[in-house]
Amino acid sequence: MNAQLQLADLPTVKVSTRFELDAGPARHRIGLIALDSDIATERDFHAMLPPDVMFYTSRIHCTNPVTVENLRRQGPLLREAVELLIPDQRLDAIAYSCTSGTVALGYERVASEIRAAGRPGIPVVTPITSAIAGFEHLGIRRISLMTPYLDSVNQAMRTFFESHGIEVVNVGGFLMEDDREMARIPPEAILHAALEVHDARADALFISCTAIRAVEIIERAEAALGRPVLSAIQTLLWQSLREAGCTDPVPGFGRLLAS
Repeated sequence: MNAQLQLADLPTVKVSTRFELDAGPARHRIGLIALDSDIATERDFHAMLPPDVMFYTSRIHCTNPVTVENLRRQGPLLREAVELLIPDQRLDAIAYSCTSGTVALGYERVASEIRAAGRPGIPVVTPITSAIAGFEHLGIRRISLMTPYLDSVNQAMRTFFESHGIEVVNVGGFLMEDDREMARIPPEAILHAALEVHDARADALFISCTAIRAVEIIERAEAALGRPVLSAIQTLLWQSLREAGCTDPVPGFGRLLAS
């Protein structure tokens, strides 16, 4: 009883401070849809993020092995993931962090699922379509393609690029089927593989897959090759920033973000 009386004797007093609600934290906001197994994208986004930009993450299930058939299972899961991205609050772009998933589903399917989840007018960014935008920005028409995937996924990716006017002069990679193992490829191994895969006929090297830790070796790979090197997470952030209205250069992560 005494405790109840003490609580009743200490009501909350509303502060007299006058204020107006502002736009909330971060001038530019990105919604990120990551796979449940992804341990690279958020880390690399944090490393590259300019001031006054923030991203908010929702996740979807990824089925192993990484095959075209299993990648297509992500389609029906996208709407629920989007619905959990800070509902009824501002987002300036939504990034779907799966390169091979975009290839398997098609960009239009990805975008339509996301927009159907209550975000009809928002820009939708994917790793492979942002890579194509990055190639155009840098004047790149021919690429070497490096991936961690099985050949069946690589061939679907090559077809996707070539249908968008990008010539793939060669394909190389690790031929792995489990994205959890892809995330454990050491960055130094990614660097050595990048130098091995790049073909002198190519204008640039593209390192696919948001599971692998390629962002941290881009600058060294560009210095060694004398060519632009783009990676899935790097291009995903680059276009997400542009769609969100942020055009600040981001040094230290390759020519694309520094431009």
